[in-house]
Amino acid sequence: MDSTSPKPAARPRPDDSREERLKAALKANIARRKAQARVRVRQAAGDADETDNENT
Repeated sequence: MDSTSPKPAARPRPDDSREERLKAALKANIARRKAQARVRVRQAAGDADETDNENT
């Protein structure tokens, strides 16, 4: 090999890509859980309103 041959491109470490995937999955999971919690709060508030209306 001569000294002018291009060197292979450095590949990212597998640990880095795994960490990035886990980070993205965690972020998506948290967002999904927050959305589910918001729906539950709205449903509970809606149920409370319906119960109040039935008593009047």
